[in-house]
Amino acid sequence: MSAARARRAAVTGIGVVAPNGTSIDTFWKATREGISVLDRITREGCDHLPLRVAGEVRSFEPASVIEERFIVQTDRFSHFAMAAADLALEDARIGRDGAEEAPFSLGVVTAAGSGGGEFGQRELQQLWGKGSRYVGPYQSIAWFYAASTGQISIRRGFKGPCSVVAADEAGGLDALAHAARAVARGTDVMVAGSTEAPLAPYSMVCQLGYEELSTVDDPARAYRPFTAEASGFVPAEGGAMLVVEDAASARERGVRVRATIAGHAATFTGASRWDLSREGLVHAIRGALDEAGCAPEEVDVVFADALGVPEADRAEALAIADALGRRVPVTAPKTATGRGYCAAPVLDTAAAVLAMEHDLIPPTPNVSDINHDLDLVTGRARSAELRTALVLSRGLMGSNSALVLRRDAGDASF
Repeated sequence: MSAARARRAAVTGIGVVAPNGTSIDTFWKATREGISVLDRITREGCDHLPLRVAGEVRSFEPASVIEERFIVQTDRFSHFAMAAADLALEDARIGRDGAEEAPFSLGVVTAAGSGGGEFGQRELQQLWGKGSRYVGPYQSIAWFYAASTGQISIRRGFKGPCSVVAADEAGGLDALAHAARAVARGTDVMVAGSTEAPLAPYSMVCQLGYEELSTVDDPARAYRPFTAEASGFVPAEGGAMLVVEDAASARERGVRVRATIAGHAATFTGASRWDLSREGLVHAIRGALDEAGCAPEEVDVVFADALGVPEADRAEALAIADALGRRVPVTAPKTATGRGYCAAPVLDTAAAVLAMEHDLIPPTPNVSDINHDLDLVTGRARSAELRTALVLSRGLMGSNSALVLRRDAGDASF
């Protein structure tokens, strides 16, 4: 076994701040029961826009979990990230004294698609409405893609490898892969994931240029991938952060290994070239399986990208069949919460880990009358023995990414 393979990247902590729950328990309960929380957008200044439905995080109060000095410096997407990171570290039983003992052994990697649009809009309104003297100094950093990585590491005292993946949707899986490889190279602990806050007026106007965005008014019909009524995707805010560390080290400190990140691969096929995404996704899947040492027949469930665009849905369904060579249960629980850009596949990863723990495939809410050759789990959750999960993601700009997760098998090698 090579040195890189000697250290297996394990997920030991999960923190979720999502439209359907702000804890693991509430998120998993809503996910397994297929409870859809898509609804009309209520954010101030958005009621006149053609985008009417989204997945909002309605029960989140930053001041209850984050110090005031960090709140005033940061945008809503970083508030989500700091809160989710705290939950993940608590779940992994890593306290603040961990950074004091070995600060260079802990790092952070996040992915961001749009950055801090709400903060930036507010400061620009101050600039044009009152003048430059009314623009705060944090305008220069709060909108930035790397703000969440920076604030988590500063707040927790982490001085290990820190980075950001500035990308569209597939970047969420790429960030997890970066974390896994950092652990393989010797970093003790990485906090990794993505959170997004794209529901401020400025951010929403920027999204209106996406042809793939659904403008259907009915929340129950706005996001229905793999059906004849597919009309695009519904955006969402929130996201998830995971703690990734060496599996053996986690066991030594008596922490449960929730799953291992076994393989990852990514490709690029061009913006909105959904016809090409079939081939790109196949290569990503095969690359991830190869890195994991996993045969196609070992995959027990696929968490689909589920864009909701007919051509893209067809390409994904064909890619799954091409790469796996058989029908395998497929699910897309994000139809209950919306597709939160880079955060969407990280939430899928959290759901996949929990699904393997419970041997239960969550359903795809709001979807029926499937018009693709997929074993799509709809209606109710399905019981199944789950040892290997495949998570897929594609970006509007052309990225394709696949991540293989394995249920932990103690000290055995896969």
